[in-house]
Amino acid sequence: MRDTMRSGILGVALTVVAALSLSSAQAQMRPAAGMGNQILDVPEKPGYVPSPEEEQLDPAFRRQPVYFRSNEAPGTIVIHTNERFLYLVLGPNSALRYGIGVGREGFQWAGLQKVSRKAEWPDWTPPPEMIQRQPYLPRFMAGGPGNPMGAAALYLGSTVYRIHGTNQPQTIGSAVSSGCFRLVNSDVQDLFNRVPVGTKVVIRQAPEL
Repeated sequence: MRDTMRSGILGVALTVVAALSLSSAQAQMRPAAGMGNQILDVPEKPGYVPSPEEEQLDPAFRRQPVYFRSNEAPGTIVIHTNERFLYLVLGPNSALRYGIGVGREGFQWAGLQKVSRKAEWPDWTPPPEMIQRQPYLPRFMAGGPGNPMGAAALYLGSTVYRIHGTNQPQTIGSAVSSGCFRLVNSDVQDLFNRVPVGTKVVIRQAPEL
């Protein structure tokens, strides 16, 4: 009788440990509950310079190496719009993961592109559609710490879209942009230094089954 009870208790304990381990692994692969589905209507703030404290991301979106299954070659950028993550493939089962802000509803897209150009502290020329929505925006702004394009930009093919920095770090993990992918400045500088022009970029809008 005692042996049966001990076996039962041991079985329950092992089940709990396994469940906790699985939960921990899953937590490393996706953002905290409710964080990855935010859609914000946040106007651009040209000239605003965030403090170092503001640039400290939630742990779920901080740059980190992760387990990542992919058939893409090392050096490929894979963007999961739905997850709010950008992955730089390191090998068959590993990647460097960055938290990103993505296009809000109606501005999200998917496809295959290449990095066609790179620029540090790029100038910003808001497109007409953005100026129509936010008439107060400048028609041109030179690159610098208060520029909404941030510290660097990777231009995607011949499209108007870019992977770039931001002066609004609180928007990382949210759907807020007009189709570009934004990172905090320290992360976009890190990515800028790791990938050359010609890098393959895969943009996936919906999660894979």
